[in-house]
Amino acid sequence: MLRKIWLLFAQACTVCVAALFVVATLRPDLLPHVAPHGGATVLLQVATFADAAKRAMPSVVAIYTSKEMRQRNPLVDDETLRRYFPDFAERMPRQRQTSLGSGVIVSPDGYVLTNQHVVEGADDIELVLQDGRRLKAKIRGSDPESDLAVLKTETGNLPAITLGSIEHVQVGDAVLAIGNPFGFGNTVTAGIVSALGRNHLGINRFEDFIQTDAAINPGNSGGALIDASGNLIGINSTIFSQSGGSLGIGFAIPVSIARTVLEQIIKDGEVTRGWFGVEPQDVSEEIAKALAYDGTGGVLIRGVVKGGPAERAGMQVKDIVVGIDGKPTVDTQVMLARIAELPPGTAAHVKLWRERKTVDVDVTVGKRPRASSP
Repeated sequence: MLRKIWLLFAQACTVCVAALFVVATLRPDLLPHVAPHGGATVLLQVATFADAAKRAMPSVVAIYTSKEMRQRNPLVDDETLRRYFPDFAERMPRQRQTSLGSGVIVSPDGYVLTNQHVVEGADDIELVLQDGRRLKAKIRGSDPESDLAVLKTETGNLPAITLGSIEHVQVGDAVLAIGNPFGFGNTVTAGIVSALGRNHLGINRFEDFIQTDAAINPGNSGGALIDASGNLIGINSTIFSQSGGSLGIGFAIPVSIARTVLEQIIKDGEVTRGWFGVEPQDVSEEIAKALAYDGTGGVLIRGVVKGGPAERAGMQVKDIVVGIDGKPTVDTQVMLARIAELPPGTAAHVKLWRERKTVDVDVTVGKRPRASSP
């Protein structure tokens, strides 16, 4: 009995190997991949992100900007010359300065997300789509504190990208960066998510970067960082480099921040953030010892804006902010982000450490002025 079963198994294996040989010889395209290895035929399953790239690339545009600049002449600062020729500076010849970057179409109606530094000061903006179309665009609004800007072109029915969810992104996930490096047009590079929540980089006021080793080079700024399904998870923003080229450390603004900025700019033309009116500082060991603070983290209040929300709520210099609305404030960066998320006009419950005990205050959140204190 066992001999018969063994003979049947051997015959079945022989038939399968013969069939595989015939298919590999006559129709190799039907197999995932066939490659020689030591005289034998080995099947290799090759991972590809072609579908993700194909889905997202039509939504990524090259951005070309220009602005008029006056040539600088040291004689402009000469007091005698300015006295007799007050319009000398106005007569200086002008030239146009050009730059390039990338952007992502986020709405069929013609809204495009990019970095604020890509279009800052530009008086002429041109978008180049994957299909070769060239469209004029204008700045709908910008947010220097997150380095994001929203452009608008009058052309409709554009290929918009699908916004992903940062909550599903994990360190080690495969990602693609798509953009316009060095003006080469739609270029795709691959990598992984190297880290999440990167801050304290001194790049933007509000930082929560995705770090990736996908190659990002000059011209990639404003382009798309997508997941393996082709969904947008970040806007490529900057790189860490000592040479100007990619060293495998790039940073992208997460889609959660980009979505908030996009929605507010489309609706109101600007980004509105919460504001307390305080001057914060991280709590060092020396400060904690001087104020008899035995907690972890926390943010010292070094100054309070007169008449601001914090002062009206009773917050004082030397207070240590321990938490806001039940969430701990481990350092200044976290506290700034926490305050910025609060809608102006709402009440925020703030827990403080003051004179060896905890104190609770309710702050009516104000509207953050541009380039103001937190």
